[in-house]
Amino acid sequence: MNHHPSAIGRQTSGNRALKDLLARPDNRVCADCGAPDPKWASSNIGVFICLKCSGVHRGLGTHISKVLSVTLDEWSDDQVDSMVEVGGNASANSIYEAYIPEGVSKPRPDAGPEERSRFIRSKYELQEFLKPSLRILSTTSKPSFRASMSAKISDSFRSSASSQQSEGMVEFIGMLKVKVLKGTNLAVRDMLSSDPYVVLKLGKQRVQTAVVKSNLNPVWNEELMLSVPQEYGPIKLEVYDYDTFSADDIMGEVEIDIQSMITSATAFGDVGMFENMQIGRWLKSNDNALLEDSTVNIVDGKVKQSVSLKLQNVESGEIHLELEWIPLDQ
Repeated sequence: MNHHPSAIGRQTSGNRALKDLLARPDNRVCADCGAPDPKWASSNIGVFICLKCSGVHRGLGTHISKVLSVTLDEWSDDQVDSMVEVGGNASANSIYEAYIPEGVSKPRPDAGPEERSRFIRSKYELQEFLKPSLRILSTTSKPSFRASMSAKISDSFRSSASSQQSEGMVEFIGMLKVKVLKGTNLAVRDMLSSDPYVVLKLGKQRVQTAVVKSNLNPVWNEELMLSVPQEYGPIKLEVYDYDTFSADDIMGEVEIDIQSMITSATAFGDVGMFENMQIGRWLKSNDNALLEDSTVNIVDGKVKQSVSLKLQNVESGEIHLELEWIPLDQ
């Protein structure tokens, strides 16, 4: 893929701006629990957070907090700009934690899921610690940084405050990066073709790829992130045909068993110490939809697994993925 030189320049300066921001002392600890060396951020709130807090942020929904990895995700110029505009954890906390009532204290890095969730929800979703005056945007003079911040945050909070109350009580054990590579021989749902997209579900999380227009052999190469809770089941994958005027038609579904990957990754611990090698295997059987055995491998210090599956409850179609396990401490 040929990037335009100016696009590469923009990306590099964006990455540099982000790294500079992360290097500041207040951004070297998680904005919510103080854990050292946060590798995640809420790009619309403008804070750097640790992996455990990022799990709770994901549970709030993207209308409140859009979580990105500082090292693994590609950031848009707008996302970098909005982080720089807020100025980092100290600036954001001077707003979101302006008035923490007596008897309420910030969670520590080793806090349990309930305490962590309660604080983060109170702070961002319910805005319980904001100065009341921040909710009002002055129209007479040019709005100050804080007033415009509050306008931005108040807007993002309106939609749904109670939709995911229970999600934050979950303790996450790591993240799964799922790269949706391609589909082959997918089913026809329109006149001659389909406009397919892929949905992944784990617990209450739901993420999806972009729509590929009129293509039964779509190539996505799109990375989606899921937080993995302590009590996890299989990932549910569904393929849909996008329709402008009616409900999207399903084009098959399949379950992805992630146990072999997580069990072998956990058994090996710090995989960065090992050479490239196979450490686990998900075997093709009558009970699953694998097209072939799927091996779990250490590749350049990362745990990866290529998975090819036959879509179920549909006349035809296969889906090809690459999974990568990201443990809590990364």
